[in-house]
Amino acid sequence: MAVKNKRLGDLLIDAGLITVEQLEKVLQMQKSTGKKLGEILIDEGFLQEGQIIEVLEFQLGIPHLDLKKYRIQTEIPRLISERLAKRHNLIPIKKDGEKLLVAMADPLNIFAIDDVKIATGLEITPAIATRQNIEDAIARYYGKESAEEAIKDFRREYDIEGIEDLENSSYTEVNNAPMVRLVNSFIKQAVKLKASDIHIEPSENNLRIRYRIDGDLQEIMTIGKSAHLAVVSRIKIIGKMDIAEKRLPQDGRVEMIVDNKPIDMRISVLPTVFGEKVVIRLLDRSSFVLSKSQLGFTEENLNVFEKIIKKPYGIILVTGPTGSGKTTTLYAALKELNAINRNIVTVEDPVEYRLGGINQVQVNNKAGLTFAAGLRAILRQDPDVIMIGEIRDSETAQIAVRASITGHLVLSTMHTNDTASTVTRLLDMGIEPYLVSSSVVGIIAQRLIKKVCDSCSYTYISNPSEKELLGLTDDIELVKGKGCNMCNYSGYKGRQAVQEIMPVDETIRKLVDDRASIDVIRRASFNQGLTSLRENCKQLVLDGTTTVEELIRIAYGLE
Repeated sequence: MAVKNKRLGDLLIDAGLITVEQLEKVLQMQKSTGKKLGEILIDEGFLQEGQIIEVLEFQLGIPHLDLKKYRIQTEIPRLISERLAKRHNLIPIKKDGEKLLVAMADPLNIFAIDDVKIATGLEITPAIATRQNIEDAIARYYGKESAEEAIKDFRREYDIEGIEDLENSSYTEVNNAPMVRLVNSFIKQAVKLKASDIHIEPSENNLRIRYRIDGDLQEIMTIGKSAHLAVVSRIKIIGKMDIAEKRLPQDGRVEMIVDNKPIDMRISVLPTVFGEKVVIRLLDRSSFVLSKSQLGFTEENLNVFEKIIKKPYGIILVTGPTGSGKTTTLYAALKELNAINRNIVTVEDPVEYRLGGINQVQVNNKAGLTFAAGLRAILRQDPDVIMIGEIRDSETAQIAVRASITGHLVLSTMHTNDTASTVTRLLDMGIEPYLVSSSVVGIIAQRLIKKVCDSCSYTYISNPSEKELLGLTDDIELVKGKGCNMCNYSGYKGRQAVQEIMPVDETIRKLVDDRASIDVIRRASFNQGLTSLRENCKQLVLDGTTTVEELIRIAYGLE
């Protein structure tokens, strides 16, 4: 095969993409690092991955495949082991008689081709795909297999049908290698799929595993009920909970390293009629803190946001339901404010990400360290900026207001539907109107909207009801996702924040002092130039970022 007689470096020089000197430099680096030539060229900025793919495709006739759009039959990747696939960064994708088409990041790796040939006994036809696409495909197609293999191993080693009460068993039964692999495979696959939560739910006859991906729960697998006790007990051990207690809810927290990334896990165990249900909240610390430009602000909203966070004192509130990205927005603001000449102190429950240069306090209700108690202590620490994880009660709200009036910038979150209702919520908490109007400088209402999957998106002509919802009279092209491997057939991939931002100016302050209703405050904020959540969502539909269904889900009833 011609492929075997070619070297990537020579091909790239022939194509005029790198010089001989650059190749020599990269070859020297390869000796010391052990990395592949292509990886080093990309890491050093000499080339982009797409340029290497083009050379291999056009000069050698190696086909290039977009794995995002390629449907692979489940049994094909299983012709080789996950370990072999990961070692050479490749995945089998199609079998035609005695020939096997294999997507490879490095199709010139003759050792990888030989290893797959020996493992399968088939003739190998290499194709090229991006490294990231192959890694995603491996996670998708081998994740479930790892769990199933671990269950089989566990059944072989232990008669789990006979284990009815693990509280009297030794840790060996729940801490053995197959069970460790099983639980680890759940967690690892969830991290790869960018899930925020893992739900392990017992029913009468089986155990259902679901992941929350992009805000929606998706069923990943169903396994035998017989593994339930061992799985829950293993998770309790990880979370340092009482393995014998099955009657009461329990909470735990642990940090694990998954694929060289620190993952913070908050574990909740809840007794149900069919046994204990476990929910594991996953927080990837390596990708949690975003810059303000990554939050999805429109240009107009970004300008307003920047003006608000430059205020020397006052309260800035981020509002929305649970899981709407409020804390992420607060951290983006803290990252912007973090400077050597500022003393920034936070009180959080829990501390979700550790920021260098910022003093973070973890709430501990059992020890008496509540939000209010922590806030009182913080005020004696000479702070410039204070971040309160959430204003939940009138006591915390009172202290926050006093802190802002005495020259501190206070950032916090609240659970309200929009910007105007946040003002009335503070009044309901017993804060005097003059204190609200003089302390609050800006309110950001936020939601997370699902984005249409790029790999399976298609356009269609809007129907009458959609035109009415969007306030249009003419037909317009809208976008949807068909559903594919990359989005687990949901039609959506990834999420984006959408906001409405209300600066509290002189007009709004006067209305607050007069105890104006929510509707009056909203109308006044629209007159001041506020763009509502609904309007921002509409624009994302018209831009092809999301769908009409998401507009209805996010902004139904919000005018």
